[in-house]
Amino acid sequence: MGGLEPQRMRVDLSTGTILKILVTVGAVWLLTQLWYVLILIVIALVLAGTLNPLVVWLERRRLPRTVALVAIFVAVIATLFLIGLVTIPPLVSELSDLMGKMPALQERLADQMRHSRLLRPLATSVREFRIAELMGSAGEQVLEMGQRLVVILGEAGTTLFLAMYLISGREREQGALFAVVPRRYHLRLARIILSLETIVGGYVRGQIITSMLMGLFTFGVLRIADVPSSLALGVFAGLTDVIPFIGGLLATTPAVLAALGTSLPAAGAVLVAMILYQEFESRVLIPRVYGRALRLSPTIVIVSLLAGGTLLGVVGALLGLPVAAAIRMIVIELRLELPGEEEASGSIRARDDAAEKEYLRRAAGAPAVEAAAIASSLAEKIRDDRPTAPEKDKDSK
Repeated sequence: MGGLEPQRMRVDLSTGTILKILVTVGAVWLLTQLWYVLILIVIALVLAGTLNPLVVWLERRRLPRTVALVAIFVAVIATLFLIGLVTIPPLVSELSDLMGKMPALQERLADQMRHSRLLRPLATSVREFRIAELMGSAGEQVLEMGQRLVVILGEAGTTLFLAMYLISGREREQGALFAVVPRRYHLRLARIILSLETIVGGYVRGQIITSMLMGLFTFGVLRIADVPSSLALGVFAGLTDVIPFIGGLLATTPAVLAALGTSLPAAGAVLVAMILYQEFESRVLIPRVYGRALRLSPTIVIVSLLAGGTLLGVVGALLGLPVAAAIRMIVIELRLELPGEEEASGSIRARDDAAEKEYLRRAAGAPAVEAAAIASSLAEKIRDDRPTAPEKDKDSK
């Protein structure tokens, strides 16, 4: 009895399919090679979305766009310079003074521990700890960070200039984007761009609120503890609060070290106060502030921070919240129903459909730049005319 011959599977790939596969592989490879450049571009877009409302506000007061851009650029540079002037010299002076006092502080701490029955076994280890070697190693690391800081400042300047160029050529760039997108999606694209600016603005406002509260709290605690350079340390704490996860450590360390120069109880009180406030900020303040501004639940806020930090470190944690809010908004604008969300009411869908028909009528035959302007004006009208949450609930019922 003869055996059955095995069947052979034949896969035919057309030339077009092969080209698409090669292009996809090439695009993925290019993204892996240029991921850092893409991150800088994303940061520039965030800056552009943050500063563009200021430019529009100045333009409405009959100030030319070029003059408005120059004024904002000078204001940003001057603000950063003043912040550096207020924080860096006092912090360097405080650190130098602390390094000179460290041997005496180490001896005093060991004596206090020797008189404590609980801490007496650790007194000898504290007295014999080689603080000078640790300070020398920390100094070398600071020098290495200083060299890296020069590169970071250069990249920050480049990103700021790119953001200014994006704002100055906004209509031209939007026209180029609308030229490659089919006309039936133009109004949705305009709504997405408008919503992205709202998301970026909400994120920046939330960051300003949390940073200011951190700076004010640190300044108040250090003033109560009679710690010198409390203003500089408060401003530094507010700046480092921008950095997720490690920002609290960066804010707490110099504050506690400066308080240690005053007294050991003062340093302990500052440490406890900073830890308690950071717990309050991470568990209560951040989910509420960012959740309301970006329309994200507290769970999504925390998960976005963790996911961004895991994927791209500090930069990923910084961009995690606006990216998550942008993804949610794009899904809504594309009318994709998420699990657990109610379907959009019929009145909202009818209003959006009517607006899309109106856009197609008004933009028929118009060039891309003019079509982008028409879509943007209609998108603003839709946003202003959309009902509030209670009205939506009433329609859905």
